[in-house]
Amino acid sequence: MITRTFALSTLACALLLSFGAPRHAHAAGDKIVIAKQADLPRFSYRIAGTATRFVEAEPAAFNAFAAQVDKDIEGVLANYQIDDKSTLIQLLGAKVSYQELAGDYAGGLKTVDELRALQTKPAAQALTGLLARARLQAAIDAGGESGPAFEAAFRKHYAESIAPLPWAVVKDGVKASYGYSRIAGRAATLADVTTELDPAVAKSGALDSGEAWTLLGTRVELKYAMPLYGARADVLHEYIAKNDTPVPEIWSAREVTLTAADKLTPVNVAIWDSGIDVALFPRQLFNDPRPTASGTHGLAFNDDGTPSTRWTYTLTAVQKAAYPSFEQEIRGRVDLQNGIDSPDALAVQKIYRTMSPAEMHARQESEKVLGFYVHGTHCAGIAVRGNPAARLVVARFDDQLPDFPFQPTEAWVKKMGADFQQMGDYFRTRHVRVVNMSWGDDVAEFETWLSKTGGGADPAARKARAAALFALWKEAIEKAIKSAPDTLFVTAAGNSDSDAGFLEDVPAALHLPNLIAVGAVNKAGDETSFTSHGDTVLVHSDGYLVDSVVPGGARLPLSGTSMASPNVVNLAAKLIALDPTLTPAQTIALIRQGATDTPDGRRHLMDEQRSVALLKAGQK
Repeated sequence: MITRTFALSTLACALLLSFGAPRHAHAAGDKIVIAKQADLPRFSYRIAGTATRFVEAEPAAFNAFAAQVDKDIEGVLANYQIDDKSTLIQLLGAKVSYQELAGDYAGGLKTVDELRALQTKPAAQALTGLLARARLQAAIDAGGESGPAFEAAFRKHYAESIAPLPWAVVKDGVKASYGYSRIAGRAATLADVTTELDPAVAKSGALDSGEAWTLLGTRVELKYAMPLYGARADVLHEYIAKNDTPVPEIWSAREVTLTAADKLTPVNVAIWDSGIDVALFPRQLFNDPRPTASGTHGLAFNDDGTPSTRWTYTLTAVQKAAYPSFEQEIRGRVDLQNGIDSPDALAVQKIYRTMSPAEMHARQESEKVLGFYVHGTHCAGIAVRGNPAARLVVARFDDQLPDFPFQPTEAWVKKMGADFQQMGDYFRTRHVRVVNMSWGDDVAEFETWLSKTGGGADPAARKARAAALFALWKEAIEKAIKSAPDTLFVTAAGNSDSDAGFLEDVPAALHLPNLIAVGAVNKAGDETSFTSHGDTVLVHSDGYLVDSVVPGGARLPLSGTSMASPNVVNLAAKLIALDPTLTPAQTIALIRQGATDTPDGRRHLMDEQRSVALLKAGQK
């Protein structure tokens, strides 16, 4: 899935707990060891009505649900050995939400300290839990979370926690929080629930564990966090004004721009993604002398697996009409983060202040499609930058799995698997040298898809069905990559701040000689808050507000490991253009050896100039 991160009307709601015993787990002392995400126990919470209504239900109804969710969290923490820090962070984050809702402010502070201790990224170590901690401390001071005394205490505690933070470490996170605090509101928050949680309740009658944790956090957001966003923005604005100095940008000095004078060999670069606006790349486009059913630039498949003759994802008339507003919102959000009250920024604020929850839901549904629509073109622009020898190949399919309106079936997965094999064969027979794969899927994604399309409330049955489908999906992707051994595949590590191996994220978790996974850092080379990690992540590149072209020709700054991956593709294609005899293993070695390791050993920062110098020195 090209990921997006998302943050339960009646007193008669029914609650059903179902417990699925994990497979492949084994006892270690008194606890069961969790080796991967699929081993975690599954829970299900039956909800009457909609999640959108229930999240604002009377306390008696919601508190009973919240207490059951917390009881299950306590059971997992007590009975399972979980070494994966990202999973523990999710569990404890949900627990903090429950403690705040229950008025256990002292307990919440202790859990926030546990959360902070689990963080490994410097920015996360500095920023995690500051907002919740300030609210909890203020509630203790004021005897509750309301009233002028509470807000004054919150301002005091929040300002005291923000003021000493190291600007160079927290700059991106603070600015993102500032921008969010200027547009956050009830309509958008409820729209998130309508968009992401209501389908599961409508089709399966229940929420799973992750969805339930999201709902707890949303309740806290609406009830306690949102009334303080004005105060939050004031504190952050003051901090930014005092500290806003430029942080060194490392990437320009590492860039290599090739010209015809470099005696380049054309290199075919495929973007296995949502499609490319091929009209934007007239001089960098592969033209196949043996056209496929899709045409002369590669392969494209519809959602049902049949061939398509369109190189970009097809938009409806309504979605096309919304596209200019989507572009404006991206620009406006960036301006808001930077404290620029531009026309785009003011337009975004107006939208968030005036739209109803229903209107925001419709907007979100449209923007999910538009975000997918621009994705492949944006990646393509990054991949071919500064390389006149690059020739773009389209490999289009739709990876928005949980958003499909139909249930996944074995027949559908096998049909898509056959399409993937066609892609692998195409890459081999058309001598595609590098492929960008800025997407990934895991078994939990199939569970969510089943839940949202009527897979039922039984978590054990849904888990087993999802595992079977995912096994076929994983096998098909792995087989396609293996079928093109002379092609280097570059994939995004993922945007969930998790271990790709623990999630079994495909392709990022695969260990193959012609595959490399890429993590995302910012302009200064510091880890982004979202980047995932793992033993397959061999290099890091710029994945924060990366500028590139989108369909129609505009340029937008987007963030994600999706943007970091094509930066590495860009280097790989330049190396191969300079020396077409390079194998995938040799190309990976040049990329990795040219990267600069940070003192903490966590990051391996791509350096085009160093890698090209190694190639020219004969070290391949």
